Amino acid sequence: MSVLVLALSVGAACCLGFGFVLQQRAARHAPMKDFLSFRLLLDLVRVPVWLGGIGLMVCGMVLGALALGQGEISLVEPLLATNLLFAMALSRRMTGQPLGRQGWGGLALLAGGVAVFILAGQPKAGAASVDELRHWLIIGVVAGTALVLAVCAKRTRLTVGPALLALGAGLLYGLQDALTRVSGQHLEHGGWAGLVTGWEPYAVIVLGVTGLVLVQSAFEAAPLRSSLPALTAAQPLAGIACGVGFLGDRLRTDTGALAWESAGLAAIVVGIILLGRHPAMPPGSARAPREKMAA
Repeated sequence: MSVLVLALSVGAACCLGFGFVLQQRAARHAPMKDFLSFRLLLDLVRVPVWLGGIGLMVCGMVLGALALGQGEISLVEPLLATNLLFAMALSRRMTGQPLGRQGWGGLALLAGGVAVFILAGQPKAGAASVDELRHWLIIGVVAGTALVLAVCAKRTRLTVGPALLALGAGLLYGLQDALTRVSGQHLEHGGWAGLVTGWEPYAVIVLGVTGLVLVQSAFEAAPLRSSLPALTAAQPLAGIACGVGFLGDRLRTDTGALAWESAGLAAIVVGIILLGRHPAMPPGSARAPREKMAA
């Protein structure tokens, strides 16, 4: 594994984790009438804390794109999932909560799961799939599932809705990462002309904005611990599926390797859930009055 890819991925995870905490701190005061509406972004853009969170998120996305340009998505995505460790660090500083068994256990499972998956799978780049049907099928399943989750979330926004929205956003972000890598390949091989004439860069923008609305709506409606675990868990799973499905990433497929890869992914998901539901995560409140948004 390249040291540059590792540094870029961890740097991206740090920016994303800090950014998510700041975004939720601002979004929790947004009016509920803007739930799942682009008006929510217009409200939040006037809040300095939210702008700071978005700035960190953009930095994280740029670093992530650079990492994807240097390494396989099946390698980068598990490393990006460690953004929850940085979110926990900032949240713990804000709340003063000790890690305790749950925190240390979640940290060990997440970090250990990432290490096990990478060591067992040994992700390598390969030729991108020429099977257009499989290509579009994977994109359709990921995007379609996110849409269904958003529709279900609108009906249950004060119960499981935030988790469903975050899950959908994570799927879109994983797909966005895959198409970001394809866009980078267009730029590398065809220059700017090759980039602007492909559909992938425009899909990246649409997925990014749509995912942002879903995430901010989730942050608005419930505490961070109700949404961030689903977001953090879904993104690497979707990214790995796209990487192996149509980007040509190769993982070891012998029985022992598959068992360890599965164990690593399971540990990542469980660690994310434990950390995401830790008391240190900001409790938030979706019912705060609108005038507090400027705080």
